[in-house]
Amino acid sequence: MTANTGTAPHQRLPGQGAVARLSAMLVQPILSRVVRRVAERHPTLFDRLGPHQTTDFLIDPIELPFALHLRPDPQALVLRAVPRDLAPAAGVTIRGRFMLLLELIDSKEDGDAAFFSRDLEVTGDTEAVVRLRNALDDVDGSIAEETADMFGAPGRAILTRLRRSYVST
Repeated sequence: MTANTGTAPHQRLPGQGAVARLSAMLVQPILSRVVRRVAERHPTLFDRLGPHQTTDFLIDPIELPFALHLRPDPQALVLRAVPRDLAPAAGVTIRGRFMLLLELIDSKEDGDAAFFSRDLEVTGDTEAVVRLRNALDDVDGSIAEETADMFGAPGRAILTRLRRSYVST
């Protein structure tokens, strides 16, 4: 599965320099906490990935100054923010607007429709992407809401505001 990357419909912030590095560093403690909690609550997620538990996924929210590096290996779980110029080689890259990516995690958006409308850019190992999508589809409830709940009322308020802004764009 590969999208045309020559004329990306997205205006992306540069993923290098001091802003990207500082942003990645500041968000990292949150990401570490979130990935541990998701792993604790949804251990079967990893089973669905099969041999792709060790695949490196680069998730690139285009309006943020960094990307996310995910390796869903339950023995060495990684979710970290990385400036784009320091991103590791990845078996899969998934690129789109932050809220689209968040809604895809919760299966509230149609990934195929987003891909074919070029709102979502996917490159790399097709099987790994399909397995990740199927694993996320099997999760009961909302990972986004679980994550927001970890931070109490402020977390829920931020998620609500993000969702409202996404619907209005």
